[in-house]
Amino acid sequence: MSLEQYHVVRLIQQQSQALGDAIALEGFETAAPWHQVSWSQFDTITSKIARVLIQFGIESQDRAIILSQNCPQWTCADLGLLKAKAIVVPIYPTSTIEQAAYIVNDAEAKLIFAGDAAQYAMACDLVAQCDSLTRVVVFDKSVELQDLQNHFYLDDLLEREIDSAADAELEKRLNDKNLDDLLTLIYTSGTTGDPKGVMLDYRNIASMVRQHDKFLPFTPGDVSLAFLPLSHVFERGWSFYVLCRGGHNVYLSNPMAVKEAIVQVRPHTLCVVPRFLEKVYSAVQDKVIKAPELRQKMFTWAMSVGHKQSEVGQGRHKASLGLNLQWKLADKLVFSKLKQVLGGRLKFMPCGGAALDPNVSAFFQSIDVPVLCGYGMTETTATTTCNTLGNRVPGSNGQVIPEAEIKLGKDNEILVRGDTVMRGYFNRPEETAEAFEDGWLKTGDAGRIDENGNLFITDRIKELMKTSNGKYIAPQRVEGKVGCCPFIEQVAIVADARNYVTALIVPAFESLEAWAKEKGVHYESQLDLLRHTHVVEHFEQRLKTLQSELAGFEKIKKFTLLPDAFSMEAGLITPTMKLRRKVIYNKYAREIDKMYSR
Repeated sequence: MSLEQYHVVRLIQQQSQALGDAIALEGFETAAPWHQVSWSQFDTITSKIARVLIQFGIESQDRAIILSQNCPQWTCADLGLLKAKAIVVPIYPTSTIEQAAYIVNDAEAKLIFAGDAAQYAMACDLVAQCDSLTRVVVFDKSVELQDLQNHFYLDDLLEREIDSAADAELEKRLNDKNLDDLLTLIYTSGTTGDPKGVMLDYRNIASMVRQHDKFLPFTPGDVSLAFLPLSHVFERGWSFYVLCRGGHNVYLSNPMAVKEAIVQVRPHTLCVVPRFLEKVYSAVQDKVIKAPELRQKMFTWAMSVGHKQSEVGQGRHKASLGLNLQWKLADKLVFSKLKQVLGGRLKFMPCGGAALDPNVSAFFQSIDVPVLCGYGMTETTATTTCNTLGNRVPGSNGQVIPEAEIKLGKDNEILVRGDTVMRGYFNRPEETAEAFEDGWLKTGDAGRIDENGNLFITDRIKELMKTSNGKYIAPQRVEGKVGCCPFIEQVAIVADARNYVTALIVPAFESLEAWAKEKGVHYESQLDLLRHTHVVEHFEQRLKTLQSELAGFEKIKKFTLLPDAFSMEAGLITPTMKLRRKVIYNKYAREIDKMYSR
């Protein structure tokens, strides 16, 4: 198929016509009538949204905001805007009013879709602060509207009378499928400076869909659970692919409910980030440590068998009848129980956003839950390289996708070229020019490529830390190792211009408090708990074990346990959960200085 045939609106319309009453969208926590949306309803709803937008005066390539948690209405608003040829600008619902106002003003957005009461309240504040913003559409009909002239319930708009001129204009726009039109502006949540609007067009999305077709075993009717934010290119791009392929997308509004949702929804796939996998891995390891010796030995044996069997599937180990029988026994005794925790029918899990520890990757490979680690960024429409079912190398981000190119530049910086690479940054020609080198996008990430073409990310070039002894530390590598601990929720290491590595650690208080109760540790407050000698010794022992694979100069020598999490509200993390290191170091300067003075 030509790239024009992969136009996202065209493909989704084709699926709507073919699949009719089958379920396209489902909200895990969403009430009727939005709990389930069939393909024919999806097509009708999105076309009606497009007509209303046209009647509102939305022109082709005007910008509109979506500010909401994941839900079926999010995707209906998205596709409705695209049918009207508007440019969709998502904003994280966790954003501050200052962050959201910056995006609205920079994009000069005319209209905003808001989810619940909190998001509607922010939308009202944005209308007051942003001259371009005039209309608000709300998903939740229980919210009380403040302006009956310019604020509307989505449900009411779907009942609105449409004039024939809007019908004709929609038909005209649907027939004008130009791949060079902008589809979305996604504002990067950079760890420094103001966010930049990444311009992605229909060509970028079409290329992404076509390339995914070439290596992913996704079939019509497969269920995907969307629990990562749709505001991010990873989940939104994947949702486009799911719908283009006739899949069934289930939306999770509250990501904290993912454990419950996976068991009930039983997805065939879901996008994950390393932190999710690390938590599953650490929970399993913690249970194994507490299990009787016989069960520990059974688990170790099963993992060994699983590793060999997975290597057979990769062509790196010889198949045998004996190994196959051992695998079936290991699956019955151990792996099947682990897989049930993840719903029991996962085909694969795309994983991105950060480096995944090789031990965690190997664990999932051994239990036959394929994790397809990839590498990409907003500027490359997410995936640039990806592991496949036939090529999974723990610790790697796989080989380059079929229609893209990568190479290493100065300081081993990863450079990318191809149809998935962004048009540039919105209204920022100078920064767009700086982002490219002879037609290649400069990612800012350092890596290496092995003899088989597998990419390994070593770290963010700007985040590499150099100790006073001249040793380079890759913070994400150290934090990834330590983050596998069930007692650690967040960690930020300190090393730049210092003579050894230290860490600021936010404990996983639920696990820590359960451990303290089990060990008979008495305390009056969380701060009292963190200062308890037994707790400090417990973390010292855990860190010693977790860092066994690190070089001496990489190991955390001292640490401070913090009572408060790194949060967006405090400005310590980005909407994609990346650490704002400079802000963290400034906030905890006193604690850091103490670790180097005692």
